[in-house]
Amino acid sequence: MSDQSRYDEIARRLPPFGQIFGLRIIQAHPDCLRAELDVTEALSNRNGVLHGGAIMGLADNLGGSATFMNMAEGQGTTTIESKTNFLRAVPIGETITTETTPLHRGRKTQVWQTRLIRSDGKLAAIVTQTQMILNAED
Repeated sequence: MSDQSRYDEIARRLPPFGQIFGLRIIQAHPDCLRAELDVTEALSNRNGVLHGGAIMGLADNLGGSATFMNMAEGQGTTTIESKTNFLRAVPIGETITTETTPLHRGRKTQVWQTRLIRSDGKLAAIVTQTQMILNAED
């Protein structure tokens, strides 16, 4: 299996939580994971915009998937820290794009930043998270 085929397979096998969102991976590479999401009423808050918890859950799912693309077979990952900056609301009916890129890729931890971009090109949120690498013997 080629490296790109492996990345594509990891992206296709989103965890069930990511599938609930309706997340679509549009590019899978160890240096950048891109996705799209349609903002539906089911993902909204009382103000009719994308819920902050949905933003955080979406980014956590992407950070975990990006980490998997940068680990050895048999390793796992878990989020140990996450920080979100909410910059602009995203109304129901919009499609957001995301870009998840590495800030650090070490042996024991990886740090990823996910940028959520509205249809008008404006930045809606930035999520930075740290993933801990788990080995089978851990």
